[in-house]
Amino acid sequence: MEKITFIQEETGEETEFFVLEETRLNGTDYILVSDSEKEDAEALILKDLSSDGDQEAVYEIVEDDQELEGVLGIFEQLLEDVDITR
Repeated sequence: MEKITFIQEETGEETEFFVLEETRLNGTDYILVSDSEKEDAEALILKDLSSDGDQEAVYEIVEDDQELEGVLGIFEQLLEDVDITR
């Protein structure tokens, strides 16, 4: 499982996440990440806000309920063997 490191701009604090799956919807890239490889890990759906040619990707947590439901449905189909609890 791929592991990526996020750095918070304000504090410089580093946080590591495991990438469970990636998808593209309406021209936007999304990743499903978790804070652990264990079964009861917390998961987040992140949206890629970076532009073509950017040196580093910029992600934000998907908070819009309608957008979240749409992307979550795709991830549930891609990860049939994973139980995602809302």
